[in-house]
Amino acid sequence: MNITIFSVGTQGDVRPFIALGQGLQNKGHTVRIASGKTCEALVRDNGLDFAELSADFLEVMAKDPRALQRGLNPFALMSTARHHLKTMAADWAAQGLAAAKDADLLLGNGMVAVLANSLAEALKIPMVETHLQPVTPCPDIPPMMMPPPKRPRGGRANILLYTVLRTVTWQMLSPAYGMVRRELGLSALPWYGPYYRISHEDRRILYAYSPSLLPRSTAWPQGIQVCGNWFFNEAKTWQAPDELQAFLDAGEPPVYIGFGSMLGDDADALSKIIYEGLRRTGKRAIIATGWGGMTPPDGNQNNIHVIQSAPHDWLFPRVAMAIHHGGAGTTAATIRAGIPSVVIPFFGDQPFWAWRLAENGIAPPALNRKALSPDILAQAIAQASASTMQDAARAMAKCINAEDGVARAISLLEDWGYIPPVEGATTTAAESAPIPAKESSFAQPA
Repeated sequence: MNITIFSVGTQGDVRPFIALGQGLQNKGHTVRIASGKTCEALVRDNGLDFAELSADFLEVMAKDPRALQRGLNPFALMSTARHHLKTMAADWAAQGLAAAKDADLLLGNGMVAVLANSLAEALKIPMVETHLQPVTPCPDIPPMMMPPPKRPRGGRANILLYTVLRTVTWQMLSPAYGMVRRELGLSALPWYGPYYRISHEDRRILYAYSPSLLPRSTAWPQGIQVCGNWFFNEAKTWQAPDELQAFLDAGEPPVYIGFGSMLGDDADALSKIIYEGLRRTGKRAIIATGWGGMTPPDGNQNNIHVIQSAPHDWLFPRVAMAIHHGGAGTTAATIRAGIPSVVIPFFGDQPFWAWRLAENGIAPPALNRKALSPDILAQAIAQASASTMQDAARAMAKCINAEDGVARAISLLEDWGYIPPVEGATTTAAESAPIPAKESSFAQPA
Protein backbone atom coordinates (compact mmCIF):
# COMPACT_ATOMS: atom_id res chain seq x y z
CA MET A 1 0.00 0.00 0.00
CA ASN A 2 0.95 3.64 -0.47
CA ILE A 3 0.79 5.58 2.81
CA THR A 4 1.29 9.33 3.28
CA ILE A 5 2.06 10.70 6.75
CA PHE A 6 1.47 14.39 7.49
CA SER A 7 3.47 15.97 10.32
CA VAL A 8 4.92 19.48 10.65
CA GLY A 9 6.89 21.26 13.35
CA THR A 10 10.44 20.76 14.53
CA GLN A 11 12.49 17.65 13.77
CA GLY A 12 11.13 16.18 17.00
CA ASP A 13 7.70 16.16 15.34
CA VAL A 14 9.02 14.25 12.32
CA ARG A 15 11.56 11.76 13.67
CA PRO A 16 8.91 9.45 15.19
CA PHE A 17 7.24 9.19 11.79
CA ILE A 18 10.50 8.21 10.14
CA ALA A 19 10.63 5.32 12.60
CA LEU A 20 7.00 4.41 11.88
CA GLY A 21 7.58 4.83 8.14
CA GLN A 22 10.58 2.51 8.20
CA GLY A 23 8.52 -0.06 10.09
CA LEU A 24 5.75 0.17 7.50
CA GLN A 25 8.22 -0.13 4.60
CA ASN A 26 9.77 -3.18 6.25
CA LYS A 27 6.26 -4.65 6.11
CA GLY A 28 6.14 -4.08 2.36
CA HIS A 29 4.35 -0.72 2.17
CA THR A 30 5.61 2.50 0.57
CA VAL A 31 5.69 5.59 2.75
CA ARG A 32 5.83 9.29 1.99
CA ILE A 33 6.19 11.96 4.69
CA ALA A 34 4.73 15.41 4.06
CA SER A 35 6.47 18.03 6.17
CA GLY A 36 8.50 21.25 6.11
CA LYS A 37 11.48 21.67 3.80
CA THR A 38 13.95 21.61 6.71
CA CYS A 39 13.13 17.92 7.26
CA GLU A 40 13.53 16.81 3.63
CA ALA A 41 17.12 15.54 3.87
CA LEU A 42 16.35 13.70 7.12
CA VAL A 43 13.38 11.93 5.55
CA ARG A 44 15.04 11.05 2.25
CA ASP A 45 18.33 9.95 3.85
CA ASN A 46 16.35 7.36 5.80
CA GLY A 47 14.73 5.74 2.80
CA LEU A 48 11.33 7.45 2.72
CA ASP A 49 9.67 9.58 0.05
CA PHE A 50 9.12 13.25 0.85
CA ALA A 51 6.53 15.87 -0.04
CA GLU A 52 6.86 19.50 0.96
CA LEU A 53 4.41 21.47 3.05
CA SER A 54 4.98 25.18 3.68
CA ALA A 55 5.81 24.91 7.37
CA ASP A 56 9.19 26.33 8.38
CA PHE A 57 9.03 26.65 12.15
CA LEU A 58 12.68 27.65 12.45
CA GLU A 59 11.91 30.66 10.26
CA VAL A 60 8.86 31.49 12.39
CA MET A 61 10.87 31.37 15.60
CA ALA A 62 13.72 33.38 14.05
CA LYS A 63 11.31 36.10 12.88
CA ASP A 64 9.22 36.06 16.06
CA PRO A 65 11.34 34.76 18.96
CA ARG A 66 8.88 36.21 21.44
CA ALA A 67 6.40 33.56 20.29
CA LEU A 68 8.16 31.20 22.67
CA GLN A 69 7.97 33.75 25.48
CA ARG A 70 4.19 33.59 25.13
CA GLY A 71 4.27 29.83 24.79
CA LEU A 72 3.47 28.92 28.40
CA ASN A 73 0.23 30.91 28.11
CA PRO A 74 -1.93 28.80 25.75
CA PHE A 75 -4.34 31.64 25.02
CA ALA A 76 -1.55 34.06 24.10
CA LEU A 77 0.12 31.36 22.00
CA MET A 78 -3.12 30.69 20.12
CA SER A 79 -3.30 34.28 18.94
CA THR A 80 0.30 34.18 17.68
CA ALA A 81 -0.10 30.77 16.04
CA ARG A 82 -3.35 31.80 14.29
CA HIS A 83 -1.49 34.38 12.20
CA HIS A 84 1.48 32.16 11.36
CA LEU A 85 -0.65 29.12 10.48
CA LYS A 86 -2.84 31.05 8.06
CA THR A 87 0.28 32.22 6.23
CA MET A 88 1.76 28.71 6.14
CA ALA A 89 -1.46 27.10 4.95
CA ALA A 90 -1.83 29.25 1.83
CA ASP A 91 -0.51 26.39 -0.34
CA TRP A 92 -1.58 23.41 1.78
CA ALA A 93 -4.50 22.37 -0.43
CA ALA A 94 -2.34 22.00 -3.55
CA GLN A 95 0.64 20.64 -1.63
CA GLY A 96 -1.60 18.22 0.27
CA LEU A 97 -3.14 16.87 -2.92
CA ALA A 98 0.34 16.31 -4.37
CA ALA A 99 1.47 14.57 -1.20
CA ALA A 100 -1.61 12.34 -1.13
CA LYS A 101 -1.48 11.45 -4.84
CA ASP A 102 -2.05 7.66 -5.26
CA ALA A 103 -2.11 7.13 -1.48
CA ASP A 104 -4.29 4.36 -0.06
CA LEU A 105 -4.12 5.63 3.52
CA LEU A 106 -3.35 8.96 5.18
CA LEU A 107 -1.98 9.49 8.68
CA GLY A 108 -2.29 12.99 10.10
CA ASN A 109 -0.41 14.23 13.14
CA GLY A 110 -1.05 17.15 15.44
CA MET A 111 -2.06 20.41 13.79
CA VAL A 112 -2.14 18.86 10.29
CA ALA A 113 -4.50 16.06 11.32
CA VAL A 114 -7.34 18.27 10.01
CA LEU A 115 -5.46 18.68 6.72
CA ALA A 116 -5.13 14.90 6.35
CA ASN A 117 -8.77 14.45 7.30
CA SER A 118 -9.91 17.04 4.74
CA LEU A 119 -7.78 15.44 2.02
CA ALA A 120 -9.18 12.02 2.91
CA GLU A 121 -12.69 13.44 2.62
CA ALA A 122 -11.94 15.01 -0.76
CA LEU A 123 -10.15 11.94 -2.15
CA LYS A 124 -12.45 9.38 -0.47
CA ILE A 125 -9.64 7.41 1.16
CA PRO A 126 -9.24 6.39 4.82
CA MET A 127 -7.37 8.44 7.41
CA VAL A 128 -6.08 7.78 10.93
CA GLU A 129 -5.06 10.46 13.42
CA THR A 130 -1.75 10.31 15.27
CA HIS A 131 -0.52 12.44 18.14
CA LEU A 132 2.64 12.63 20.25
CA GLN A 133 0.72 13.86 23.32
CA PRO A 134 -2.81 13.25 24.67
CA VAL A 135 -5.50 15.50 23.23
CA THR A 136 -8.64 13.36 23.58
CA PRO A 137 -10.98 14.61 26.34
CA CYS A 138 -11.20 12.38 29.39
CA PRO A 139 -11.76 12.84 33.13
CA ASP A 140 -8.52 11.19 34.32
CA ILE A 141 -5.80 13.04 32.30
CA PRO A 142 -5.60 16.82 32.73
CA PRO A 143 -5.52 18.84 29.49
CA MET A 144 -2.01 18.89 28.10
CA MET A 145 -2.05 22.58 27.10
CA MET A 146 -3.02 23.86 30.56
CA PRO A 147 -0.57 24.32 33.46
CA PRO A 148 -0.32 20.95 35.24
CA PRO A 149 -2.44 20.76 38.39
CA LYS A 150 -0.73 20.98 41.77
CA ARG A 151 -3.27 18.49 43.12
CA PRO A 152 -5.67 16.04 41.39
CA ARG A 153 -8.47 17.82 39.56
CA GLY A 154 -12.03 16.52 39.38
CA GLY A 155 -13.09 14.66 36.25
CA ARG A 156 -15.84 17.14 35.36
CA ALA A 157 -13.38 20.02 35.62
CA ASN A 158 -11.01 18.25 33.22
CA ILE A 159 -13.77 17.65 30.68
CA LEU A 160 -14.85 21.30 30.87
CA LEU A 161 -11.26 22.47 30.34
CA TYR A 162 -10.87 20.14 27.34
CA THR A 163 -14.03 21.62 25.82
CA VAL A 164 -12.79 25.18 26.28
CA LEU A 165 -9.35 24.35 24.88
CA ARG A 166 -10.81 22.60 21.85
CA THR A 167 -12.88 25.67 21.06
CA VAL A 168 -9.87 27.95 21.45
CA THR A 169 -7.67 25.61 19.39
CA TRP A 170 -10.19 25.59 16.56
CA GLN A 171 -10.28 29.38 16.57
CA MET A 172 -6.52 29.21 15.98
CA LEU A 173 -6.83 26.65 13.17
CA SER A 174 -10.08 27.74 11.50
CA PRO A 175 -8.76 30.62 9.32
CA ALA A 176 -6.16 28.29 7.80
CA TYR A 177 -8.51 25.35 7.31
CA GLY A 178 -11.41 27.44 6.07
CA MET A 179 -9.16 28.44 3.17
CA VAL A 180 -7.88 24.87 2.65
CA ARG A 181 -11.35 23.33 2.58
CA ARG A 182 -12.66 25.92 0.11
CA GLU A 183 -9.82 25.09 -2.28
CA LEU A 184 -10.57 21.38 -1.89
CA GLY A 185 -14.23 21.98 -2.73
CA LEU A 186 -15.41 20.92 0.74
CA SER A 187 -18.04 22.48 2.97
CA ALA A 188 -16.93 24.70 5.83
CA LEU A 189 -16.55 23.14 9.24
CA PRO A 190 -18.79 24.37 12.07
CA TRP A 191 -17.66 27.09 14.50
CA TYR A 192 -16.89 24.49 17.16
CA GLY A 193 -14.57 22.59 14.82
CA PRO A 194 -14.37 19.07 13.43
CA TYR A 195 -13.99 17.30 16.75
CA TYR A 196 -17.63 16.29 17.18
CA ARG A 197 -18.40 15.26 13.59
CA ILE A 198 -17.21 11.69 14.19
CA SER A 199 -18.82 9.66 16.96
CA HIS A 200 -16.68 8.89 19.99
CA GLU A 201 -16.69 5.18 19.15
CA ASP A 202 -15.72 5.59 15.49
CA ARG A 203 -12.57 7.69 15.91
CA ARG A 204 -9.20 6.05 15.30
CA ILE A 205 -6.20 7.64 17.02
CA LEU A 206 -2.71 6.27 17.57
CA TYR A 207 -0.79 7.90 20.41
CA ALA A 208 3.00 7.63 20.20
CA TYR A 209 4.01 7.99 23.83
CA SER A 210 4.76 5.42 26.51
CA PRO A 211 1.91 4.01 28.59
CA SER A 212 4.53 3.48 31.31
CA LEU A 213 4.98 7.26 31.58
CA LEU A 214 1.28 8.07 31.10
CA PRO A 215 -1.26 5.22 31.19
CA ARG A 216 -4.08 5.17 28.66
CA SER A 217 -7.28 6.81 29.87
CA THR A 218 -9.87 4.29 31.02
CA ALA A 219 -12.55 6.53 29.46
CA TRP A 220 -11.30 6.24 25.88
CA PRO A 221 -12.97 3.83 23.45
CA GLN A 222 -11.01 1.00 21.85
CA GLY A 223 -10.35 3.04 18.71
CA ILE A 224 -8.02 5.29 20.71
CA GLN A 225 -4.83 3.50 21.69
CA VAL A 226 -1.47 4.35 23.26
CA CYS A 227 1.20 2.49 21.30
CA GLY A 228 4.44 3.43 23.01
CA ASN A 229 7.12 5.67 21.55
CA TRP A 230 8.16 5.46 17.91
CA PHE A 231 11.90 5.64 18.43
CA PHE A 232 14.06 6.77 15.52
CA ASN A 233 17.35 4.94 16.04
CA GLU A 234 20.66 6.42 14.97
CA ALA A 235 23.14 5.05 17.51
CA LYS A 236 24.33 2.11 15.39
CA THR A 237 25.21 4.24 12.39
CA TRP A 238 26.39 7.49 14.02
CA GLN A 239 30.11 8.08 14.54
CA ALA A 240 31.00 10.42 17.39
CA PRO A 241 33.61 13.11 16.71
CA ASP A 242 36.95 12.31 18.32
CA GLU A 243 36.74 15.38 20.58
CA LEU A 244 33.36 14.32 21.97
CA GLN A 245 34.49 10.76 22.60
CA ALA A 246 37.67 11.98 24.28
CA PHE A 247 35.67 14.26 26.60
CA LEU A 248 33.38 11.40 27.59
CA ASP A 249 36.36 9.14 28.28
CA ALA A 250 38.17 11.75 30.37
CA GLY A 251 35.99 11.65 33.48
CA GLU A 252 32.71 10.76 35.12
CA PRO A 253 29.54 10.86 33.00
CA PRO A 254 28.68 14.53 32.39
CA VAL A 255 25.42 16.44 32.55
CA TYR A 256 23.75 17.00 29.16
CA ILE A 257 22.30 20.48 28.62
CA GLY A 258 20.36 21.29 25.48
CA PHE A 259 17.03 22.68 24.31
CA GLY A 260 16.88 21.16 20.84
CA SER A 261 14.81 23.19 18.40
CA MET A 262 13.89 25.88 20.92
CA LEU A 263 14.92 29.40 19.95
CA GLY A 264 14.10 32.24 22.32
CA ASP A 265 15.28 35.82 22.62
CA ASP A 266 16.92 35.21 26.01
CA ALA A 267 19.49 32.55 25.09
CA ASP A 268 22.48 34.56 26.36
CA ALA A 269 20.91 35.34 29.74
CA LEU A 270 19.62 31.79 30.18
CA SER A 271 23.00 30.32 29.26
CA LYS A 272 24.85 32.48 31.80
CA ILE A 273 22.51 31.34 34.57
CA ILE A 274 22.96 27.71 33.57
CA TYR A 275 26.76 27.94 33.42
CA GLU A 276 26.92 29.55 36.86
CA GLY A 277 24.55 26.95 38.34
CA LEU A 278 26.63 24.22 36.77
CA ARG A 279 29.84 25.75 38.18
CA ARG A 280 28.38 25.59 41.68
CA THR A 281 27.82 21.84 41.32
CA GLY A 282 31.36 21.13 40.08
CA LYS A 283 29.99 18.79 37.42
CA ARG A 284 31.20 18.25 33.86
CA ALA A 285 28.75 19.02 31.06
CA ILE A 286 28.05 18.61 27.37
CA ILE A 287 26.31 21.66 25.90
CA ALA A 288 24.18 21.14 22.78
CA THR A 289 23.56 24.52 21.16
CA GLY A 290 20.81 23.17 18.84
CA TRP A 291 18.90 25.88 17.00
CA GLY A 292 20.18 28.52 19.41
CA GLY A 293 18.52 27.84 22.78
CA MET A 294 22.02 27.77 24.33
CA THR A 295 25.11 29.84 23.59
CA PRO A 296 28.67 28.54 24.15
CA PRO A 297 30.47 29.65 27.34
CA ASP A 298 33.04 32.42 27.27
CA GLY A 299 36.58 31.07 26.97
CA ASN A 300 37.78 27.49 27.14
CA GLN A 301 36.51 25.47 30.07
CA ASN A 302 37.92 22.00 30.61
CA ASN A 303 34.77 20.72 32.26
CA ILE A 304 32.48 21.76 29.37
CA HIS A 305 32.33 20.36 25.84
CA VAL A 306 30.17 22.13 23.22
CA ILE A 307 28.42 20.37 20.34
CA GLN A 308 25.61 21.41 18.04
CA SER A 309 23.72 18.14 18.42
CA ALA A 310 24.13 14.38 18.70
CA PRO A 311 21.64 11.51 18.46
CA HIS A 312 19.94 11.11 21.81
CA ASP A 313 19.94 7.33 21.62
CA TRP A 314 23.75 7.43 21.31
CA LEU A 315 24.56 10.21 23.77
CA PHE A 316 22.04 9.87 26.61
CA PRO A 317 23.20 6.43 27.83
CA ARG A 318 26.65 8.04 28.28
CA VAL A 319 25.55 10.97 30.49
CA ALA A 320 24.39 11.21 34.10
CA MET A 321 21.29 13.34 33.54
CA ALA A 322 19.75 15.71 31.02
CA ILE A 323 18.72 19.33 31.45
CA HIS A 324 16.26 20.01 28.64
CA HIS A 325 13.03 21.69 27.54
CA GLY A 326 10.66 18.75 28.03
CA GLY A 327 9.78 18.07 24.39
CA ALA A 328 8.04 14.75 23.83
CA GLY A 329 10.98 13.21 21.94
CA THR A 330 13.69 14.38 24.33
CA THR A 331 11.62 13.30 27.33
CA ALA A 332 11.17 9.82 25.87
CA ALA A 333 14.89 9.58 25.06
CA THR A 334 15.89 10.35 28.65
CA ILE A 335 13.54 7.68 30.00
CA ARG A 336 14.80 5.14 27.48
CA ALA A 337 18.39 5.84 28.57
CA GLY A 338 17.52 5.47 32.26
CA ILE A 339 18.64 8.97 33.30
CA PRO A 340 16.85 11.63 35.37
CA SER A 341 15.87 15.00 33.91
CA VAL A 342 15.83 18.62 34.96
CA VAL A 343 13.22 20.32 32.80
CA ILE A 344 13.05 24.01 31.89
CA PRO A 345 9.93 24.25 29.66
CA PHE A 346 9.55 26.79 26.86
CA PHE A 347 6.00 26.20 25.54
CA GLY A 348 3.25 23.81 24.46
CA ASP A 349 3.26 20.30 25.87
CA GLN A 350 6.62 20.71 27.63
CA PRO A 351 5.24 21.58 31.11
CA PHE A 352 2.96 18.54 30.81
CA TRP A 353 5.84 16.13 30.18
CA ALA A 354 7.87 17.79 32.94
CA TRP A 355 4.95 17.11 35.26
CA ARG A 356 4.76 13.45 34.22
CA LEU A 357 8.49 13.00 34.83
CA ALA A 358 8.15 14.53 38.30
CA GLU A 359 5.05 12.44 39.07
CA ASN A 360 7.06 9.32 38.22
CA GLY A 361 9.95 10.38 40.45
CA ILE A 362 12.49 10.80 37.67
CA ALA A 363 12.77 14.62 37.66
CA PRO A 364 12.38 17.47 40.11
CA PRO A 365 9.41 19.78 39.51
CA ALA A 366 9.79 21.87 36.35
CA LEU A 367 11.89 25.01 36.65
CA ASN A 368 10.39 28.37 35.63
CA ARG A 369 12.64 29.78 32.91
CA LYS A 370 11.82 33.38 33.85
CA ALA A 371 12.51 32.83 37.56
CA LEU A 372 15.57 30.64 37.12
CA SER A 373 18.67 31.37 39.18
CA PRO A 374 22.02 29.56 39.56
CA ASP A 375 21.03 28.36 43.04
CA ILE A 376 17.68 26.98 41.86
CA LEU A 377 19.37 25.10 39.03
CA ALA A 378 22.13 23.75 41.31
CA GLN A 379 19.50 22.47 43.75
CA ALA A 380 17.60 20.73 40.94
CA ILE A 381 20.81 19.09 39.70
CA ALA A 382 21.47 17.85 43.24
CA GLN A 383 17.95 16.37 43.39
CA ALA A 384 18.42 14.60 40.05
CA SER A 385 21.78 13.25 41.27
CA ALA A 386 20.23 11.55 44.31
CA SER A 387 20.30 7.74 44.27
CA THR A 388 16.51 7.50 44.66
CA MET A 389 15.91 9.46 41.45
CA GLN A 390 18.68 7.61 39.61
CA ASP A 391 17.16 4.26 40.65
CA ALA A 392 13.66 5.37 39.60
CA ALA A 393 14.98 6.40 36.19
CA ARG A 394 16.63 3.02 35.66
CA ALA A 395 13.42 1.22 36.68
CA MET A 396 11.36 3.28 34.22
CA ALA A 397 13.88 2.51 31.47
CA LYS A 398 13.21 -1.21 31.87
CA CYS A 399 9.51 -0.57 31.28
CA ILE A 400 9.90 1.64 28.23
CA ASN A 401 12.51 -0.62 26.64
CA ALA A 402 10.09 -3.55 26.89
CA GLU A 403 7.64 -1.67 24.66
CA ASP A 404 7.69 -1.63 20.86
CA GLY A 405 5.57 1.30 19.78
CA VAL A 406 6.19 0.88 16.04
CA ALA A 407 5.15 -2.77 16.04
CA ARG A 408 2.08 -1.95 18.16
CA ALA A 409 0.98 0.85 15.80
CA ILE A 410 1.35 -1.35 12.72
CA SER A 411 -0.50 -4.19 14.43
CA LEU A 412 -3.40 -1.85 15.25
CA LEU A 413 -3.58 -0.54 11.67
CA GLU A 414 -3.76 -4.17 10.51
CA ASP A 415 -6.34 -5.15 13.13
CA TRP A 416 -8.51 -2.16 12.19
CA GLY A 417 -8.35 -3.15 8.51
CA TYR A 418 -6.47 -0.09 7.25
CA ILE A 419 -3.49 -2.07 5.96
CA PRO A 420 -3.29 -5.77 5.07
CA PRO A 421 -0.91 -8.04 6.98
CA VAL A 422 2.12 -8.92 4.87
CA GLU A 423 3.41 -12.45 5.39
CA GLY A 424 7.15 -12.85 5.73
CA ALA A 425 7.87 -9.14 6.14
CA THR A 426 9.96 -7.73 8.97
CA THR A 427 7.83 -6.98 12.03
CA THR A 428 9.37 -3.66 13.03
CA ALA A 429 12.06 -1.14 12.28
CA ALA A 430 12.89 -0.70 15.97
CA GLU A 431 16.32 -2.32 15.71
CA SER A 432 17.11 -1.75 12.05
CA ALA A 433 19.62 0.65 10.57
CA PRO A 434 18.28 3.27 8.15
CA ILE A 435 17.07 1.52 5.03
CA PRO A 436 18.26 2.67 1.62
CA ALA A 437 16.02 4.81 -0.52
CA LYS A 438 14.00 2.90 -3.08
CA GLU A 439 11.98 3.78 -6.12
CA SER A 440 8.69 5.21 -4.95
CA SER A 441 5.48 3.52 -6.07
CA PHE A 442 3.67 6.83 -5.68
CA ALA A 443 3.01 8.66 -8.92
CA GLN A 444 5.31 11.67 -8.90
CA PRO A 445 3.44 15.01 -9.04
CA ALA A 446 3.97 17.05 -12.15
